[in-house]
Amino acid sequence: MNRFFDQPNTQQQHLAKLKTRRKTWLAVHLWLGLALGFFLSIFGITGSILVFHAEINELLNPQLLTVTVPETESAYRPLADIFQAGQAAMPEKAVNTFADYPRNDAVAFKLVYALPVADAVTERWEVYVNPYTAQVIGKRLKTSSDSLIPKTFIGLVFELHYALLLGEDLGYTVVGIMGVLLIISVLTGLILWWPLTGKWRQALTIKRKASAERLNFDLHKTIGFYTTVVLVPVLFSGVYMNIPERVVPVLELFSPVTYRYWFQSHPPANPKSITLPEAVAIAEQRYPTGRPDWLYVATKSTDTYTVCKDGVAEQGIWLHRRCVVIDQYSGKILDVDDPSIGTAGEVFTHWQWPLHSGQAFGWTGRILVFLSGLACPLLFVTGVIRWMQKRKAKNRVHARACAGES
Repeated sequence: MNRFFDQPNTQQQHLAKLKTRRKTWLAVHLWLGLALGFFLSIFGITGSILVFHAEINELLNPQLLTVTVPETESAYRPLADIFQAGQAAMPEKAVNTFADYPRNDAVAFKLVYALPVADAVTERWEVYVNPYTAQVIGKRLKTSSDSLIPKTFIGLVFELHYALLLGEDLGYTVVGIMGVLLIISVLTGLILWWPLTGKWRQALTIKRKASAERLNFDLHKTIGFYTTVVLVPVLFSGVYMNIPERVVPVLELFSPVTYRYWFQSHPPANPKSITLPEAVAIAEQRYPTGRPDWLYVATKSTDTYTVCKDGVAEQGIWLHRRCVVIDQYSGKILDVDDPSIGTAGEVFTHWQWPLHSGQAFGWTGRILVFLSGLACPLLFVTGVIRWMQKRKAKNRVHARACAGES
C-alpha cells in the first residue's frame, strides 16, 4: 500500500525538480534572446536573401550578369581568352583574385580583381565576360578597403550576414561567437518547449480561437520547435565558416581534418606559376564530370589555386561538390574536398557549406533554409512580446501585494 501511494509523490517530486531546472534554462534563453535576438533577425533575413543570391543578382542586373545563348555555336571560348579579355578591361596593376564560372548557360563569366588605387586603399572590381564570345559585357566596383559598406546590394547583404559590416577580421570573429551563443539559445528553447506533462499535441500545435497572449506564446514555441532542425545546423555551419581556426581543432579531437585554405604552394628556385586555366584542366582530369564553379586564384608566392566543381556525381555519395587544391608551381594536387575518400571529420566539414546554403538537398533544402531565416525575426518579436507580457503580469501581482500590505 505504501508503494502504491508513494509513486505519485515521487513523480511529483521529479516533476518539481525538472520545473526548477527549467527556470534556469528559461533565464539563459531569455537573456540570450533579448541580447542577440535582433542580430538573429538580421542573420535570418539576410540569409534568406542569400539562399537565392544568384537569382536575385541576375534579376537586378540582367544586362550585366546574363547572356544570350547562341543558336548555332553554344561552346564556350577557351578560358585563357576569357581571362585575357577580363584583364584587358582593367588597369595593368589589377590582380585577378577569383572567378565565378557561369551557373548555367545563360549567365556571364565573373572575374574579380583587386586594384590598388592609393596608399593602403584597394578596390575590388567585378568584370563580366560573355563566355561564348570572350567579350566584356561590363564591370562594376564591388568594395573599397577605405569603406565598410559594399557598393552592390548582394555584396552588402553578404557582409551584413557574415560580418555585420565590421570588417573581415573583427566581424567574422564577432559573428562566429554570436553563432555559438545563438545555438545555445535555440537548444535551451527546445528544452523549454519539451512537454513535461506529456501533452505532445498541445506542444506541437497552435490553439484555435486562443487569446492574443496565448496565440503569441503558441507561435513562439511551435515555430521555434519546427525550425530547430534547420537552425542548429545552419548556425553551426556559419560558425565553422566564420572561425574555422577555432572549430577545426575541436573536430580534430574526434577525427582528422584538413582545411583547404591552409595549404600552401612551395616556390622553387626559379618560380614560374601555371595559369588558372591550366589549374582548371588539372581539376577536370581529376573529376571529369560536373561543372566548374568557384575558381580561387593564387595571388601570393605561397598561395594555391583552388578549383571547385558542382554536380560531380558518384554512386552512393550524396554531396556532388568537389574542391581541388593545386600547387601553383608544380600543378600537384595538394588536397581535395571529396566525401568518398575523406575522414569522418573531413566529410563533416564538406557538408557545412551545402547545409548553410540549403544546396545539400536541392530546392527543398534551399526553401527550408529560406523559410527558417524568415522565421528568425518572428521568433524575436514573439519572444519580446512574451517577455513583456510576463513582466507586465509580474508587475500587476507586485502592485496588488503592495496594495494589500498597505
